[in-house]
Amino acid sequence: MTTAQKRRLGELLCERAYLSQQNLENALALQKQRYRRLGEILVASGYVSEAQLCEALAMQAGIEKIDLENLAIGSDVITRVPAELVSKYSVVPVSSENGWLGVAMTDPFNRAAIEDLRLVTGSSIRRFYAHPTAIENAILKFYGSNVARMLEDLAPDDAGIEEAEGQYSAARLSEMAKEPSLVNLVNLIVLEAIDAKASDIHIEPFEKEVKIKYRLDGLLVDKSPSPKRLHAAIVSRVKILAGMNIAERFVPQDGHIEFTGKKGKVDLRVSTVPTVFGEAVTLRILDRSTSLLTLEDLGMNKQCLGGFEQCLTKAHGIVLVTGPTGSGKTTTLYAALNKIYTPKLKIITIEDPVEYQLEGIVQMAVNPKRGLTFATGLRHILRQDPDIIMVGEIRDRETADIAVRAALTGHLVFSTLHTNDAPGAVTRLIDMGIEPFLLASSLEGVLAQRLVRRICPLCRERYKPAGSVLQSLTNSIRLTDDMEFFHGKGCDNCNKSGMKGRMGIFEMLRVTDHLRQLIATRPTADDIKRAAKDHVSMRHDGIQKIVAGVTTPEEVLRVTHGMEEERE
Repeated sequence: MTTAQKRRLGELLCERAYLSQQNLENALALQKQRYRRLGEILVASGYVSEAQLCEALAMQAGIEKIDLENLAIGSDVITRVPAELVSKYSVVPVSSENGWLGVAMTDPFNRAAIEDLRLVTGSSIRRFYAHPTAIENAILKFYGSNVARMLEDLAPDDAGIEEAEGQYSAARLSEMAKEPSLVNLVNLIVLEAIDAKASDIHIEPFEKEVKIKYRLDGLLVDKSPSPKRLHAAIVSRVKILAGMNIAERFVPQDGHIEFTGKKGKVDLRVSTVPTVFGEAVTLRILDRSTSLLTLEDLGMNKQCLGGFEQCLTKAHGIVLVTGPTGSGKTTTLYAALNKIYTPKLKIITIEDPVEYQLEGIVQMAVNPKRGLTFATGLRHILRQDPDIIMVGEIRDRETADIAVRAALTGHLVFSTLHTNDAPGAVTRLIDMGIEPFLLASSLEGVLAQRLVRRICPLCRERYKPAGSVLQSLTNSIRLTDDMEFFHGKGCDNCNKSGMKGRMGIFEMLRVTDHLRQLIATRPTADDIKRAAKDHVSMRHDGIQKIVAGVTTPEEVLRVTHGMEEERE
């Protein structure tokens, strides 16, 4: 037994300066109370990282640490492990001899990774430890940008793919889609999108190529295009995973994939539509491993946050969140439900689909094929004696009518609506056929929102925006040339875009007694704006964030373009 193997975990971590003696003593005290493994407590307490813990555990177990930077690895070794397994588990094959495959791993104790590697390669696995950064660099070096390299390497006769894709039979499509090269390619497209924190994947066929795009921070980014000959097989592979009909290519279809990423399960909502050059596919990524934001993290100013929280304390009524698709409405509602959750309240949701699972909250997904719509689901939810109800979206009069009546009979109802701004939600519901006097009695508040990109913190610098942009944004806060503005210069951290991550801009409409009287008279959205004296528009909120230096004038103008400006 080596010296390291005789040493205790805490000693090894302290020796490498990953852990202080005081924090070790704190963790050991917690261990006596909770009877959990020391490593779990150290990571959960934030004393060490997962990578630091894995390194110390590897030393303790006698697993050799390997230097990948100057290591020459033969192509015969690299080709033994498929690229999707390399990406999925952060591993790199380093040697192959006498029935043993040497593999560098960030987590040498990942049993699922070891078992998958053993099954795929048919070899016994010899584990090595390597730092996550070294693994990432080695993957780029030997596997390249995974999707790009695979698209380049796929030979014209791979999967027997010919050009007359419209003539394929269902059996032939299924056969093509099960070829290892296509299986790996589709898996890598999804894994790469998840790693990039994309919200959507778009596969769009054109005359001579198939464009692959990821939606990052709300904007589409082109990736390596695929040869046209691979289109039928790529689409068929996605359809098989999503449980869709691969023989039907001329009718839109919807499906669902439960994909296993590096950090856990990821849900993919799949939609196909026929185009003149073949089927286009869009996959919406819902990453369950992403932690839910709190209300305070969304970016609301104090006035807006205070008004929204007041709505959450109501015993009954309707609270709406409005905005276009992809504006973060569901994230806001989940944050609200987490804020008010208590075991004393029964909370039930009906969603399309259930994007995140909330502890202690009963959630159900609509299923139109079996007759479970928002309206029918909501009607049955009311028989479950709930205190609070969340309806994923009000799409029609029937759902709106049941929601209003539920609010009038003592329930607090949350939902979303597609409108440009908060006052527009009132007129939209009246247009749907809701009686104004019922809406006036039940509506408590409307929160409208958009998402703007944040300036990358690593390449943030001062700049002077175009005068026309400032003039277009001039609102209740006047923007002038002598003010200080910032943007991102562009760096590797933000893919040269100058923007990294997103935050919300909001407007909150609280329904006061005066507004209730107005709503009963079928007002226009302009009437409501004039009557709501404390109403602050989204554009105004965006300008406040420009002045604070967290986003750019161009970004706020992009997401609020077409909205009516406030008069000074």
